[in-house]
Amino acid sequence: MSIAIHSKPEEARQREQIVAFGRSLFERGLTAGSSGNLSVRLDDGWLLTPTNACLGRLDPARLAKLDWDGRLIGGEPPSKEAFLHRAVYQERSGAGAIVHLHSTYSAAVSCMCGLNHADCIPPLTPYFVMKIGRLPLLPYHRPGDPALAGAIGALARKHSSVLLANHGPVVSGATLEAAVYAAEELEETAKLFLLLRDVPTRPLDARQIDELKSAFGLDI
Repeated sequence: MSIAIHSKPEEARQREQIVAFGRSLFERGLTAGSSGNLSVRLDDGWLLTPTNACLGRLDPARLAKLDWDGRLIGGEPPSKEAFLHRAVYQERSGAGAIVHLHSTYSAAVSCMCGLNHADCIPPLTPYFVMKIGRLPLLPYHRPGDPALAGAIGALARKHSSVLLANHGPVVSGATLEAAVYAAEELEETAKLFLLLRDVPTRPLDARQIDELKSAFGLDI
C-alpha cells in the first residue's frame, strides 16, 4: 500500500477538503456505501478518492494522486472511474474539482424513459439554471467502460454537469465547494422534478433564462 507524502500547504488543504466534503455528503445520505467519488485538480496532477472507499471515512494521506497521463504517483489505487474525471478535466480548463454521486433523486431521473437527452431536467428554478445550466443525459455505459471517457468528454466541452443514464450525476466546478453545491442543487431539482410528475408546471422561459445569464454572467 502506497501512502501519499506531501508537503505543499495547498495540497494538504485540498486533501482535508475532500475528506470533509466526503463525510458531509455521506452523512446527509447523498452517497451510500462505497459509491461516488471526488477529485480536485492540483498544479502537479490531481487527487481522487480511492477505489472501494466510503466517502464518509476517507483518510487524507491515502487519497490517490495521479499525473495527467493517469498514472498513480501516490496514495491508494484510484476509483475505477478515474478516466471519467480525467476526461472532464481535459475538456474543461476551468474545472478545479469534480463530484460524481449516485444520489437517490438524480439517479432516479437517470432511469426514466422519455427524457430529453439534450436537456433532461427542465429549468424549474433560477438556482438550477445558475449552478447547472442545461443538463444532458449520456446514454448508458457499464461502470468502468473506457468508451465513457470520449462520450463524457464531448459533452463536457459545453456542460459543467452531465447525468449518466441508469447511474448518476457528474458535476464539475471551479472549486470542490462549488462542485458540491452544484451537485446538491441538482439533487434538489431532481427531487422537485419527480414530485411534479403529472402536475402542470411552469419552468423558466427563454427570456427569464437570458435575464439570469446577463445578471450573473452565466455561460450555459
